[in-house]
Amino acid sequence: MRQVGIEPDRIEPPEVDETPLPRELPRAYARRLARAKALAARDRLGGLPAWILAADTVVACGRRILPKASDRATAAACLDLLSGRRHRVLGGVCVIAPDGRIGERLVTTIVKVKRLSALERARYLDSEEWHGKAGGYAIQGRAAAFVPAINGSYANVVGLPLVETIALLEGAGWRWPK
Repeated sequence: MRQVGIEPDRIEPPEVDETPLPRELPRAYARRLARAKALAARDRLGGLPAWILAADTVVACGRRILPKASDRATAAACLDLLSGRRHRVLGGVCVIAPDGRIGERLVTTIVKVKRLSALERARYLDSEEWHGKAGGYAIQGRAAAFVPAINGSYANVVGLPLVETIALLEGAGWRWPK
């Protein structure tokens, strides 16, 4: 949000279980997590009127939800799956207005990853840039060299679809600060 000139008053990491439900599909998962994070933030505020924005980024290959890589083996498995293929990045966004109205949006970006050589894969894994990243990569970093094409919002792949998020906020009555 700071990139587009919006300075949040407060940023709080949500306390939400991010385990996918049995047979949960990627689109439903992204929506559910964004909403759960927003509701958890609202509950922590104890009913105080506030603008709440929550989001989650999900990398999906077919019906498969890729994890946020927490170790090298997981990151390697994600890279192996994505190498030479297209996949979807789903950005779930949820806004709660001070009057309690809830607005939601799901943004989908298609990302093409080139076929990775063993050396490219090893160098990327050695960088540890993948740590904590959905699908085991960060397009805004070294993995940009692996992506010949995207269709949709680049900001969504980075982590927050900015155009769509601002539209969601404005649609709920939020106004730019003077």
